[in-house]
Amino acid sequence: MSSDKGNGESGEGPEQLALIRETVRKAKVPRAKPRTWRDAALAEKLPVARVVVDKGSLHLDQFFDYAVPAELDADARPGVRVRVRFGAGAGQVRGGRREGGRLIDGFLVERRASSDYSGPLAALAGVVSPEPVLGPELLGLARAVADRYAGSLADVLQLAVPPRSAAAERRPSPAPLPPPPAPAPGTWSRYEQGPAFLEALASGGAPRAVWTALPGPHWAEEIARAVAATLAAGRGALVVVPDGRAVTRVDAALTGLLGAGRHAVLTAEAGPEKRYAQWLAVRRGAVRAVVGTRAAMFAPVRDLGLAVIWDDGDGSHSEPRAPQPHAREVLLLRAGHDRCAFLLGSTSCTVEAAQLVGSGWARPLAAGREQVRRAAPLVRTVGDDLLARDGAARAARLPSLAWETLRDGLRTGPVLIQVPWRGYVPRLACQRCRTPARCRHCAGPLEAPDQSELHCGWCGREAPGWHCEACGSNRLRAQVVGARRTAEELGRAFPAVPVRTSGRDHVLDRVPDRPALVVSTPGAEPVADGGYAAALLLDGWALLGRPDLRAGEEALRRWIDAAALVRGQEAGGTVVVVAEPTLRPVQALVRWDPVGHAQRELAERAELGFPPVSRMAAVSGPPEVVETFLNGAALPMDAEVLGPVPLPVVRSGATRRPGDPPPGEQWERALVRVPPGSGAALASALKHARAGRRARGAGEGPRVRMDPPDIG
Repeated sequence: MSSDKGNGESGEGPEQLALIRETVRKAKVPRAKPRTWRDAALAEKLPVARVVVDKGSLHLDQFFDYAVPAELDADARPGVRVRVRFGAGAGQVRGGRREGGRLIDGFLVERRASSDYSGPLAALAGVVSPEPVLGPELLGLARAVADRYAGSLADVLQLAVPPRSAAAERRPSPAPLPPPPAPAPGTWSRYEQGPAFLEALASGGAPRAVWTALPGPHWAEEIARAVAATLAAGRGALVVVPDGRAVTRVDAALTGLLGAGRHAVLTAEAGPEKRYAQWLAVRRGAVRAVVGTRAAMFAPVRDLGLAVIWDDGDGSHSEPRAPQPHAREVLLLRAGHDRCAFLLGSTSCTVEAAQLVGSGWARPLAAGREQVRRAAPLVRTVGDDLLARDGAARAARLPSLAWETLRDGLRTGPVLIQVPWRGYVPRLACQRCRTPARCRHCAGPLEAPDQSELHCGWCGREAPGWHCEACGSNRLRAQVVGARRTAEELGRAFPAVPVRTSGRDHVLDRVPDRPALVVSTPGAEPVADGGYAAALLLDGWALLGRPDLRAGEEALRRWIDAAALVRGQEAGGTVVVVAEPTLRPVQALVRWDPVGHAQRELAERAELGFPPVSRMAAVSGPPEVVETFLNGAALPMDAEVLGPVPLPVVRSGATRRPGDPPPGEQWERALVRVPPGSGAALASALKHARAGRRARGAGEGPRVRMDPPDIG
């Protein structure tokens, strides 16, 4: 090409150059292969990096050693994110160093002078970021959680360390603020040991308490005061709550008490960049207090002095992703490892909380009975006998007492109507006394799907000739109460009153203090400014008859959570529960005694060998896979296998819950139970059985879940 054309002076020159540029622009440029560091010098000191790779397979749940090139020496510090090549064969060695394999992410956990591996090492492909995000405390916690739940360290780290945001890493975190002054007791003075608990936190102590909170809106402020007392001692605090609405309340209480900048909020709703920036501020020590939902249980708070979990019975605290840890158990591990204070709070009480108190590990923190009576609403019951005699109840599905309470409450404020959601299908109970029908062998719930013979839902044994051990009756009942028409019926009955709904599709946060009907499913109840004037808890059998060991405990928790939003008895607050008044959860609600109910439940489970006194694992999968897996697993000598029993087949297109089998497939589930002290051995045996299966190329095997929340 002449110089004239090269300068674009001819008529065709510019067109040819434009064509060339366009062709080059559209050409597929091959991606550059990452460096292999062939023949590159290694770091003079500590030339070996120990790495945990981002591979959740159980047979790869170990550390891997890599060579550290001299060029990466400064950035390859413990805790940073790295990229490594994984899967290179023994024949892929060049210059004494492994090459090839797939690039994957990992964390550098340690620098070493030598490797335990005698063969050639691959080199680190690169350091993703020099920001150390995995400290030794978090690594130790993740390892403990993985061992407890028969999972892999890589899976736990995916839950513990949020995805990287380069923009967030480039921004410096604010300077830490000095410790605030110790707060006044405030509403903690309503509890007999409340001021002493705050004083212990402010003095740097490590008290451990199970807190039964009084009804009303003050629980968020009380948590904020406990956090402030911990910060006053120069230590950090971590608060885990079940949902974003609870986070908002605690966040507002902390801001009002301490001002802005002293705590971080960790929720998924914040977005990846903002959440990672908040997480980095905690990791760097710029912020010493954290409030968040389930994922915040791993927040790397420096010098942790207090771990708080609110409403530990809420299902949101159970992580659906492998290895499915529960926030309560993770915080208990942190409290034991860091020797920090622990506060488990709720308006109700779980059996696990009662066990912590019964074992002496924690102390009860509750108000006196006089204080409880003043704060709690009046609770009235409507049983089947009254419903049978009540013509209004037969015609309109609501007893006369409920109508009167609703009408009187609307004169002074909003009224809450709690209606169980769809899907609560109870199993069988005695028709005369309502005692649940249970298996004589394992005490599991009896069922008779499609009018077939009675059999146990846990161990699968048939139960011919069943009779009630409480009253001797041989007649059973299964009651399914529909409630989808509740809002429509109430709207027609009170045409001048607005009707608002709160449920899965649309959850309200607050409602104003004026007459309105608020129909809500359990757990979605909005807070009413000034409290509800009254509450109706409908269809109690739909909650109490669930096929679950925790049915009574969960029903009481749902009822108390709703009733706690109602004004106290002195202010005229009234709650009506439509359930048989002789049942234990109903009696506990009337007396407002969730602790006593949990203690009795714990005593019964101890007698029968049920969790939390024992440890249990659920093994589910295709029948032949479950059978082969259990036969090959080296279970502890004291392990007992219950079942397997068939799981319901999920229809194609139907909503699937975590743990459900694939649509159209017939799966079975077996429960493996061990006594106290053998839980770690059971988790290890199941983990090694799955790892061995995967190493042999037989696939992952069945699903295994330690401490399943639903064993009914």
